[in-house]
Amino acid sequence: MLDNEIFWGIFIITIAIMFYIDLYATEHRIGKIGIKVSLIWSGIWIITALLFNILILILHDDGKQKAIEFLAGYLIEKSLSVDNLFVFLMIFNVMNIKDEFQPHVLKWGILSAIIMRIVFILAGVTLIKIFHPIIYIFGLLLFYAAYKMLLGKQEKIDLDNNKIIKFVSKRFHIQTNYEGKYFFTKIDGKKYVTTLFLTFLLIESADLIFAIDSIPAVIAITRDPFIVITSNIFAVLGLRALYFAIAGIVQMFTYLKYGVGIILAYVGIKMMISDFYKIPTLISLSIIIACLFLSIIISLIQRKASSSEKLKQINEK
Repeated sequence: MLDNEIFWGIFIITIAIMFYIDLYATEHRIGKIGIKVSLIWSGIWIITALLFNILILILHDDGKQKAIEFLAGYLIEKSLSVDNLFVFLMIFNVMNIKDEFQPHVLKWGILSAIIMRIVFILAGVTLIKIFHPIIYIFGLLLFYAAYKMLLGKQEKIDLDNNKIIKFVSKRFHIQTNYEGKYFFTKIDGKKYVTTLFLTFLLIESADLIFAIDSIPAVIAITRDPFIVITSNIFAVLGLRALYFAIAGIVQMFTYLKYGVGIILAYVGIKMMISDFYKIPTLISLSIIIACLFLSIIISLIQRKASSSEKLKQINEK
């Protein structure tokens, strides 16, 4: 059996190699990333995460339990990511960022997100150890996130009143007509902030809110920093490829957010009652998979029914 230090080494080497290949392939690609390529890369990231999970199952001292925790945490983070990607799509559309420049923004967004998550995870686990009752605050955060997901309306991005854009606009010159992939540019010796940098800041602010929702959800499954961090980072590193796949088929998963909302409410309950009864992780994993599966199936059935209805109306005309 392998100890945690060796697992950390395997994880870091795997992530470094995969991320380098992903970045190299994307940065040297001309034009936009198509759905086919995005799905292939999404599949590669998912398979890599599952292989790492199998490695935990086979070689970890507590392999079965840790593998279930990893898979549950990974699925929660991945499912929450899909909803966050819808926000990214909206930001890119509002900021009018061309398809070929979006991977560059997402690259730096994901790198920043990894650092943010590691800090949040370590802080969250430490806070629970120092002040255990904080789990109830985390539980309330999860209930609120579930409420927003199930009943809240998608907020529109108001560029004129956005605090981040106002803050940057007061302190820097902004170049709105810039055509390129860099965050800063110089014109007549003056340094300008480009709309790509503003887009990056908007994405980071959205991801900050997303992390506040998602980190407690994973901590509700396990408080092992190794499992929480590795499952989170594997899910986050697949986001860039997943974004371009989701952007092309966004309308196919109408009801996914409801499944994710139910998952958030469930893990909120799991965390709130953890002092009295610990729900087995295998049951949690089964509930997460069932919610995701049913929400996707219902979305596809609804889409098929809508298409049939539209076709019927066209034929009647």
